[in-house]
Amino acid sequence: MIKDITENVLEEWLDNVRPYAYDGQVANYIPALSRSNPEDLAVAIHYIDGDAVEAGETEVRFTLQSISKVISLALALMDNGESYVFDRVGMEPTGDPFHSIYRLEQIPSKPLNPMINAGALAVTNMIHGDTPDEKVGRLLSFIHDLTDDHSIGYNEEVATSEFESAFLNRSLLFYMKQHQIVTGSVEETLDAYTKQCAIEVNVCQLARIGALLANGGKDIHSGRRIIPKHLARICKTFMVTCGMYDASGSFAIKVGIPAKSGVSGSVLASLNEFGGIAVYGPSLDEKGNSVVGLRLLEILSNRYDLSIF
Repeated sequence: MIKDITENVLEEWLDNVRPYAYDGQVANYIPALSRSNPEDLAVAIHYIDGDAVEAGETEVRFTLQSISKVISLALALMDNGESYVFDRVGMEPTGDPFHSIYRLEQIPSKPLNPMINAGALAVTNMIHGDTPDEKVGRLLSFIHDLTDDHSIGYNEEVATSEFESAFLNRSLLFYMKQHQIVTGSVEETLDAYTKQCAIEVNVCQLARIGALLANGGKDIHSGRRIIPKHLARICKTFMVTCGMYDASGSFAIKVGIPAKSGVSGSVLASLNEFGGIAVYGPSLDEKGNSVVGLRLLEILSNRYDLSIF
């Protein structure tokens, strides 16, 4: 296993990508995200043997946003099984924007994959729980298991802001309800989804989740299995094919590591036999991916030959 990436090395590479912090823009459609400081950069690696290294503003907490889609998918698969989930959500990548409604107008009218908004909303709808708070409570308990940290919760300001402005996501849900992809209350599903996206972590906690996925769903420190191995593999496969929005193809070529990004500026990466990598840099490119995160992962992948291809 490669362990050449020490804290000093991480600090050096993070300093090298700092100039990219102002090449993009922080997400401005959510007030709390628009106040993010582009210079709050952080990176952490949790190795498969349990060691961890970190650099930058590692105590800064950020919301998971779309990274939560990987975690909710794992929980929905554990709750319902593969057949139930993939009867309602497809497995194919898309070149369309993550919030597009266009593909739902095709036949069959189900989301192409769980990493776009329509698919993620359908997945959240499948998580067991009679109320939004029960669903979110189960998701938080799951994340507590994944990180061995019970302090993790969600940002109420971000959740409320997203819920009140989620007109397009409401449209996606109503469209899917018309075609029996989702069931129950649209507002309750959206409530659960926006709280899911507003769950807050730091890079060290996120890197540990990546390491658990890299370890086939088994906690590295306790040896306890949290996610069945075949479901961890499914999640990582979606990260490769769909994890970086409609830039997933170019990311696979330039970096070649299973990864998922979120509009808070965070990126989760998971690499078998290596561990988990988490990067935070709030400035986004036109695709919605962290500018610093993409650049740093590309450097690390090329320098240390981390690509799976």
